[in-house]
Amino acid sequence: MAQGCDMIVGLFHLPEMPVIEGVQVKRAFVGDKNTILSFVKSHFQEGWVCEAEHALLDTPSKCFIATEEGRVIGFACFDSSARGFFGPIGIDASCRGRNVGKALLIRTLNAMKEYGYAYAVIGWVSSAEHFYRKTVGAEFIPGGNPENSIYSNKITL
Repeated sequence: MAQGCDMIVGLFHLPEMPVIEGVQVKRAFVGDKNTILSFVKSHFQEGWVCEAEHALLDTPSKCFIATEEGRVIGFACFDSSARGFFGPIGIDASCRGRNVGKALLIRTLNAMKEYGYAYAVIGWVSSAEHFYRKTVGAEFIPGGNPENSIYSNKITL
């Protein structure tokens, strides 16, 4: 399957969320919006700031964060691009390889399940394909490339 396509995952058989010593994974608090958005802006692409802000402003927040020693080290959102969509997700480069992304993914997908979703679409996956397949058994959606997805509404692909 070509890179940059949507994936889908069922939400009824998710693995256990890993516990990482010293790291808290929790629903983001809107009062921390500026700190969270500053983290997203300094580590990731501009569009993710908009998506994270959208998720943060929902009630309850649809943004989850990982913190360590009082600082944000990762975030994950749902229903940002469209209803039923997971993402974006981002982990500070210095914290990758410690299961922080796995914990955020599973926590966020469980929230989607609690919200009433049976499946989640993971939008515009490219280099993280192996992570999603291995962690939650996600599969590409046939024809789920950006021009056939919610992303066709963007000014530029």
